[in-house]
This record gives sequence, structure tokens and C-alpha cells, in this order.
Amino acid sequence: MLGVNSNDAPGAEHVMNFDFSEDLNMLREQARRFLTERCPPAAARKALEGGPALDTALWQEIAGLGWLGAAVSEEYGGIGLGHEGLCVLAEEIGRAIAPVPFSSSVYLATEALVLFGTEEQKQARLPALCSGARIGTFALAEGPGNPSPRGVAARVTGGRLSGSKWPVLDGEVADFAVVVAQDGDAGLALFAVDLAGSGVSRAPLRTVDPSRSQSRITFDGAPAERIGTDAFAWADVERLIDRAAVLLAFEQVGGATQCLEMATAYAKERTAFGRPIGSFQAIKHKLADVYIATELARSNAYYGAWALSTDAPELPVAAAAARVAGNDAYHLASKENIQTHGGMGFTWQLDCHLYYRRSKMLSLTLGSQPYWRERLVSGFEARVEAQDKAAA
Repeated sequence: MLGVNSNDAPGAEHVMNFDFSEDLNMLREQARRFLTERCPPAAARKALEGGPALDTALWQEIAGLGWLGAAVSEEYGGIGLGHEGLCVLAEEIGRAIAPVPFSSSVYLATEALVLFGTEEQKQARLPALCSGARIGTFALAEGPGNPSPRGVAARVTGGRLSGSKWPVLDGEVADFAVVVAQDGDAGLALFAVDLAGSGVSRAPLRTVDPSRSQSRITFDGAPAERIGTDAFAWADVERLIDRAAVLLAFEQVGGATQCLEMATAYAKERTAFGRPIGSFQAIKHKLADVYIATELARSNAYYGAWALSTDAPELPVAAAAARVAGNDAYHLASKENIQTHGGMGFTWQLDCHLYYRRSKMLSLTLGSQPYWRERLVSGFEARVEAQDKAAA
């Protein structure tokens, strides 16, 4: 169980000791075995070679394992593992570069309903999401740029949504979208929109990682159901983004770890001048740098998992730290994996480019690296300011 072990005695140090329970580590092993068998890199390669945007059979198998409802309580069709279990699964999904809409449907659409939906909406929508019968996505962006309330122009008037959202991750395969839009003149709100309904058109976008489709979705008077009845503000959007950011960081850690293992294995096998290239200092230093970056990202991801699973006030800072470290680690690992494989690393035949593509896609999902660095600095500044006020 992830947690904080502390000694409350006067003058004692406050020690954070992060580790997953034996049950969750067993879940990790089971997930890795399943994904190794059913979702090798060749599965992601199919999308690049013109295959379908979604492997429906794989998605249904994942649903059958209960992963889609890992953090959802049993009363809504989930299995109630909590967010710690979801973090474990996210790391394995990232390690396998699985070409499935897991982040869109689970981290964002499902989480939005859990956080903000009415009891009736949860009962109506969550079981279908957990069973894989329906796929959700999250539509926030309206063009290039980082998340900002100033960038939301889509508007709902009289229960009808008009506007354009792009890029929308997995928008091509989703059945419905959780859309951030203006609720008339009342401010921001979340809306559920059936993407197969009237007034909705979708156009695919070309991206660096076709294994996760991106779309432009245009709404022209599409029927929209407001999610929840409570007041909603940009802070609530950030709360949802922060929670998803931790899970995306685990995907990045999983991907970076796999890149390091690929590069290390190749460095042990490939010989030059009569010796394995892994024995050369330049390769040793290169892989050592990747290892350090990956373990730093893992540490920050674990901190984020603790904050997420306990709904701690530190979550905004923890999420930003996890994303910044995850972005750095996955970019470095995927790049150095290509370099370690030499000229062959740049070719289509090897799988190195698949991880590089995924690292670039994840680095721009829900905000770029400068956005998360700014969030991290702002979070620390707010913490220092609060401490100064408390001490005054």
C-alpha cells in the first residue's frame, strides 16, 4: 500500500516510504504477462500500417479483466481497486505502448463522471464504461496551446452544443465525449455528448503516433447533457487534469523502463571491435543517465500516486512534478534507445521508433512540458506563501 510512514515523536523525521502492496504487485505481474502475450509492439505497428484505429477484441479482453473499472466502486460496475491499482495498470499499459483508448476513457471520461456526475448519471453511464460497451473521451482543447479557460469558446445554449474541439485523443473510436464548454452565460461546465448523434462530425488528424488516433470534432447544435448540478469552475478542470496527469506519468515511466531494458539488452549483445558495445564508457554513461532519469520519474510518479489515492492537498504539485519528470525520462529513454541501436535504431523494422512516437504524443497530452513546469513552480510558490502566512 502506498503511504507515508511517520514518527510523531517530537523532533522525529517525517519519512515517506512508498511501495505497492503484495496484491498490487501481483496485479502488475498478471498485467505484464497478459500484455506481453496479447499486445506486443506489433499491435501498435498495425495502426501505423493502415490497420483499424481500435483492436476491438483486445479492448474487450481488457474490459473482461476489470481494468476499465479498476478505480470505480462495485456499485457502478467497477472492481474497486482504487487509484493505486489504476496506477499499476497505467505503468504496464505504457510499457506495452498499448494502442487502446485507456487514458481517454478511464483516466478522463470515467473520472469526470465519478467526480462530478449526479447519482443518476453515474448509474446510467459508468457500468457501460467499465464493461467496455461504451468508450469515452475528453474534449478540452480548441486548437494548439496549453489548457486555459481563455481557450474555451464552445458553448451550450438550450441544451445544444456548438463549437469545435481539437485535437481530441481517441475521438475517432469514442462513443461519447465529456466536453468542457461555456454553459450559456453561466460560465464553464462539463457536458456529455453522444458522438454518434445529430450535429456531430469527426475528422481524423495526422499525428506522430497513429496508434492513438486524434480527431477534430465539430458540434453544430448537438444535444448535450450537463454533467452534475453543482457550480463548476476552471479549478475543477485542473483537478481532473491533475488526476489524469499522475496516471499519464505512470505510462511514461513504463515506457521509459521498457526503452532502457531494450537498449541494455542490445548493448550486451551487439559487439564492436571484439567486445560488447555495453562495455564502452560512452554507452555506459548514456544508459546510466537514462536509468537515473527513469528512477527520478518513478519516484515522482509514486508521490503522485500517494497524493491521488488519498486526495491529498499536495496533488497539484505532485501531479506537476510527476509529469515534468515523466516527460524528461521518456523523451531521453526513447531517444537514447534509438541511438544505442545505432543506424538500425532509425529504421522502420525495429520497434524503437514506436516508443519515441508514444513519448512525443504523451508529452503533449493535457499540456506541454513548459505548462507543467509553470504549474510546478506556481505550486511551490503557493506553498511557500501559505507557510509564510502561517508563521507570521
